[in-house]
Amino acid sequence: MDSAESMGQATREKLKQTIARVERLEAEKAELAADIREVFAEAKSFGFDTKTIRKVLSLRKLEAHERAEQEAMLDLYMGAIDD
Repeated sequence: MDSAESMGQATREKLKQTIARVERLEAEKAELAADIREVFAEAKSFGFDTKTIRKVLSLRKLEAHERAEQEAMLDLYMGAIDD
């Protein structure tokens, strides 16, 4: 008996559905990534600095106190190396 035969029909069907769902989501993710690249290219064409936009997006994901902690640490470190 091979491994596929050791699974019940319902289990095999659930596995196929799971794989198909992940494949659809991966395709959607690739489409979204392409859309995001397009938005960044458009922003760049307007003269916006895309590196800064990415940083702003990153900071906006943080809670206010986490952002304040990061900024304080950055100030501390920059102060330590600036002579």
